[in-house]
Amino acid sequence: MNQRFGRSLGILCLFGAFTGCAMQPTTTQTGNAGTVPAVAQGANAPVAFGSPSAQPATAGKSLADAKPLDDGPDIADFKQVGRASWYGRHFAGRKTASGERYNMNAMTAAHKTLPLASYVRVTNMTNHKVVVVKINDRGPYVRGRVIDLSYAAAKLLGLAHSGTARVQIEGLTQAEAKVERDEMLASNGSSQ
Repeated sequence: MNQRFGRSLGILCLFGAFTGCAMQPTTTQTGNAGTVPAVAQGANAPVAFGSPSAQPATAGKSLADAKPLDDGPDIADFKQVGRASWYGRHFAGRKTASGERYNMNAMTAAHKTLPLASYVRVTNMTNHKVVVVKINDRGPYVRGRVIDLSYAAAKLLGLAHSGTARVQIEGLTQAEAKVERDEMLASNGSSQ
């Protein structure tokens, strides 16, 4: 019987402690019962829905005026020389490391260490043809290769038939990449 009384008393104490934490806030010095106490008005204090302080500071601004959070990685100081290969139809539609689906007709590439969404200029050292590609995957996983190009990039570089070629890779800023891609598209459109 004593154990039962002790257990009941312990449960009653816990219940009292928990309900004490859930009590309504006390009134502030102004006497308004519905306002938040001065202690809870700090920067990290929770704010009630609909209260004036719950409105975002940028309520008057439009999303159309928003600037991008990040323009992408800047790898302008990157340079590498090595062997390039390409991958095509077998990988079409599979997810790349960036989450995009592989499109063999897009100007993309796989690199082991460069940040995803960065752009590089790839120059074929044999015929001096140049393409700009976006890094959207990891690889190549074959020893002695530094970059895997999409079929479209390999075709423009002239290595689709041979399969591999010695290339020079140069990192670009996002602005440089945009200018070079626009020039490449303009030159391909005028040559047809």
